[in-house]
Amino acid sequence: MKKSANKIAVKKTMLAIVIAGIAAHAVADGRIEGQIKTTEKGIALQGAKVRIQELNREAVSQRDGRFVFLDVKAGNYTLVTSYIGADNVERKIVVQDQKTTRENFNLIGVSGLVENVIVIGQAAGINKSLNKQRSADNIITAVSADSIGQFPDTNVSESLQRLPGLSIERDQGEGRYVRVRGMSPDFNAVTINGVGVPGPDADRRAVALDVIPSDLLENLTVTKSVTPDMDANSLGGSIDVQSLSAFDRDGFFYQFTAEGSFDENTEQTSPKLAATASNQFSIGNGENNLGVALGVSSFKREFGSDNVETGGSWDFEDGEARVEELEQRDYRITRERSGVTLNLDYKASDNTDLYWRNLYSEYTDSEIRLANVIEFEDAVAEGETGTAEVQRELKDRVETQKILSTSLGGQTRLDKWTVDYRAAYSKSSEDEPQNIAGAVFKIDDDVIADEVFDLSLSGTKKIHITAPAEYYQSASYKLDEVELGATNTNDESTSVNVDFTRELEWGSNPAQIKFGAKHTEREKDNDVAVWVSEDFIGETSLSNFADNDVDYTLGQFGSQINAKSVKAALGEIEIDEVESSIGDYAVTEDTSAAYIMGRVDINDWCILTGVRYENTDFTAQGFSYNSEDDETSSQSFSNSDDYFLPALHIRYSIDDKTQIRAAWTNSVVRPGFAQLSPGRLIEEDGGDIEAEFGNPYLKSLESSNIDVGIEHYPGVASVLSAFVFYKDIDNFAYQTDLGGTAGYEEFDKAFTFVNGNSAELLGIELAASKQFTQLPAPWDGLLIGGNATFVDSTAEIGGYDDGEFIARDIPLPSQSDTSANFMIGYESEKISMRLSANYKSNYLLEVLEPMEADYDAYVDDQMQLDFSLRYYLTDSIKLHFEALNLTDEIYYSYVKSPGYNAQYESYGATYKLGITFMQF
Repeated sequence: MKKSANKIAVKKTMLAIVIAGIAAHAVADGRIEGQIKTTEKGIALQGAKVRIQELNREAVSQRDGRFVFLDVKAGNYTLVTSYIGADNVERKIVVQDQKTTRENFNLIGVSGLVENVIVIGQAAGINKSLNKQRSADNIITAVSADSIGQFPDTNVSESLQRLPGLSIERDQGEGRYVRVRGMSPDFNAVTINGVGVPGPDADRRAVALDVIPSDLLENLTVTKSVTPDMDANSLGGSIDVQSLSAFDRDGFFYQFTAEGSFDENTEQTSPKLAATASNQFSIGNGENNLGVALGVSSFKREFGSDNVETGGSWDFEDGEARVEELEQRDYRITRERSGVTLNLDYKASDNTDLYWRNLYSEYTDSEIRLANVIEFEDAVAEGETGTAEVQRELKDRVETQKILSTSLGGQTRLDKWTVDYRAAYSKSSEDEPQNIAGAVFKIDDDVIADEVFDLSLSGTKKIHITAPAEYYQSASYKLDEVELGATNTNDESTSVNVDFTRELEWGSNPAQIKFGAKHTEREKDNDVAVWVSEDFIGETSLSNFADNDVDYTLGQFGSQINAKSVKAALGEIEIDEVESSIGDYAVTEDTSAAYIMGRVDINDWCILTGVRYENTDFTAQGFSYNSEDDETSSQSFSNSDDYFLPALHIRYSIDDKTQIRAAWTNSVVRPGFAQLSPGRLIEEDGGDIEAEFGNPYLKSLESSNIDVGIEHYPGVASVLSAFVFYKDIDNFAYQTDLGGTAGYEEFDKAFTFVNGNSAELLGIELAASKQFTQLPAPWDGLLIGGNATFVDSTAEIGGYDDGEFIARDIPLPSQSDTSANFMIGYESEKISMRLSANYKSNYLLEVLEPMEADYDAYVDDQMQLDFSLRYYLTDSIKLHFEALNLTDEIYYSYVKSPGYNAQYESYGATYKLGITFMQF
C-alpha cells in the first residue's frame, strides 16, 4: 500500500511541476542560437564557450555543437567564442523581440597550426576532452572517441584507467571494474547515454565494463562531484558511457576495422571486426533534421593464464610461516564481445529535439580451469617436506553477460523555459547454463595405498612444488564426485524523468534555476541450481579422461582433463535442494527523487547550489535453511529510507586559461545485494551451530564530499591541474562473526554483515599534458602527459572475542595509495605512436579474518606498459599495431607481507595488428 501511495505522490509531484512550468511561460524577448563546428570536416565541437560580452552571459556548446541563449533583450551585441586549440572568433549581432538570431561558427586551429589539431589524432582527442572539462559547472574528467582509438584498449574499463583518479580491477589480465578516487567499483554509478545501468553480477552493484566494446563509443565522462540533478548513488564518481550520434559530424561517416591479436601465453590468434556509420537526412520541411547512427562490433579472444595460490592459507604461529593449503591452476579462456548501437536523433522543429538511443552488448566467457588441490596434514614451511592429500579438479563453464539500454526522450525550448524529458529501460543479465562446477579426482587407493604424497615447497611468493612422479600421473587418481551448477541473474530498471530550466537575472547577474523529478523502479533476481553425482558409468581412473599434458609455465602440472568425457560418465544425478535455494533471492528498489538547484554568474564567479531529495522503498525475498530440522523456509523484508542531499559548486575564473574549483556534495549508496540478501544458512558441525546470512537491515553508505582544485589550460591539448578531495563516509559495511553475542547466543559462529562507525578518505590528484607545437619540426609532434593520485583512507571494523568487541582500522578495500599514468607520444601527418605506462600501488583485496590483520589479503603493486602505432596509408586507410603488457606484469596477492603468496598469476603479452577504413 505504501509503495502505491508513493507512486501516486510522485506522479502528482511531476504533474505539478509540469503545470508550474507551463504557467510560468510568458512572452519572451529574443533568442540567440547557433552551432560550433570545425571548418573542414564539420565536426561538432562540445565544450566551446560562447559569451555575450555586453551582458556577461555565457553558454556552452552541447554534443551537437549547439548553443542557446534564451530571453535576450533586443539590442546590438558581440558574441565571442573560446575553444582550447582554436582562435577566438568575434561577431556582431542584432537581437529583435520575439525573434531568433542564428549565428554559426566554424573554428580552425590556432594560428600557425593545421586544423587537424582539433579534429584527428592524439592531440585532438585530448583537446576535445579538456574543452568539455573546462566548461563544466562541476568537476569532471572526459575522454573522447579519438582518445580511445589512440590507446591499446579492448573495453571501456581499460580506456578509463588512463584518466586521473581512476584505476581498474583486472580479471585474467583484462580490465573489468573501474575505481574512482580510491573507491570500490561497488560505490560508483554507471550510466549509458545518461541512463543508469544495473550490474549483471549476482552479488555486486558494480557494473563490469569489460562487457562494453570501446568501438561503439563516442565519449566517456566521469563526474567526480555530482550536481543535484544527477542520481546520488556514487561515492567515488559517476561514469557516463556515450555511444555515437549522427550529429557528432556532418554528412555521411563510416569506419570499418579488421584486427587480429596474438596471445603470447597460449600462442593463440584471435579476430576482431568493428564497423560504425552515421548520416543525416532531410524529412518533412527540415534540412538534415534526422540523424541515424549505427555501430556493430565483434571480438573473440583466446588466451590463458597460469596460477599458483594459497588463498591465504598460512599458519603464522610461533613466528614461522607455514603453508596449510595450496593450488596449482591452469586457465584456458575464450572471451567473445559483441555489441550493437543504434541511435536516432530527430530535430522536430527549431524548438524541439527528440532522440531514441540504444546500446546492446553481450559478453561470453568460456573458461576451463584445471587445478591440483593440495592439503597438507601438517602445515609445511619453505624447504620442508610434508605429507599431503591431493585432488585433481576440473571446472568447465560458459557465462554470458548482457547489457541493454534504451531511452526515448527529448528537449523542448520555450521562450523562457527549457524542458527535458526521458523514459528509459535498462536490463543486465548473467546466465550460466548447467556446467561442471567441479569434477573431483581423488588419489586412487588401489594405486597409492596411503592416499597421500610427500611434497616439498620452494619459494613463498612464486611457490614451486617438488613431487614424486606419481603425483603427475593420471593413473594415480580416480573420479570421486562431480558437481554441476547453473545460475541466472536478471536486473531490470525502468525510469522516467522531467527537468525544467529557466534562464533569468539575479540583480544584474545572469542566473539559472532548474528543478525536476525522477522515478526509478528496479528489480533484481538470482536463481541458483546445484546437482551432485557420485555414480559413474565405466572406469573412473583419470587415465580415461586425460588429454595432453598441460602447458604450465610455472612448473610441471600433469594432464588435461576432457570435460566431454566427464559428462558422458555421469550416472545418477541428484539435485542439492539446499544449495539450489539458499542462493536464490528477489529484490526490488523503487526510488523517487526531486530536486531544485540554481546557478548564478557574478563577474568571474560561477556558483551552483541546490538540494536533492530521494526516497527508496526496498523489498527482499530469500530462503533460510536450518540443518537441525532440515527445513527450508522463505524470508522477506521491506523498508523505506529518505535522504536530503545538499550541494554547492563554485568556479572562479582567474582568466580564460585558469580557474579554481570547489565543491561540497553529499551522496548515498546502498550496500551490495549479497550483503542485503535475507537468505540464511544454519548448519551443525560437530555439535557447533554455525550460520551465514545477509543483513537486509544494513544502512546505506552516506558520504559528505569536499573537493578543491585549480586548472590551467596553457594551449592545445595541454593542461596543468591539482585537486584535493576528502570523503567522510558513514555506515561503512563489512563482514564479521557475531556468534555468541546478544541476539546470536545460540550460534557458535554467525557470519553476517554489519555497519561500521565511519570511514574517511583524503587524496590529492595531479594531472598534466603538453603538446610541444612550439618546437621546430619534426619535434613539434611530441606529446607528453601524465597524472598521479595519492590517497589515504581508514575504516573501522571489528569482531567479538569472549563477548568483548575489539575494533581495528583498515584502508578502504580496493583503494591504492598511489595510482599514476605516464605517456609519451608523437604524431605527424602520416604516423601516430604512443607509449603508455599505468601504475597502481598495493591495495586491500579482502578481509579474510576480521580479528586477524595478518590474514588481510592485499594485491601487490602493478605497472603495465603498452605501446600503440598508427600509420595513415591515405586519409581514409590506417594501419595499426598495438602491444599490451610488454613487461609481462603479473597479478600477485599476499597476506601479512608481500613474501606470503595468496595468488600468483601470469599472462604474458598480447600483440594486435589491424587496418581501418574510414570516411568523413
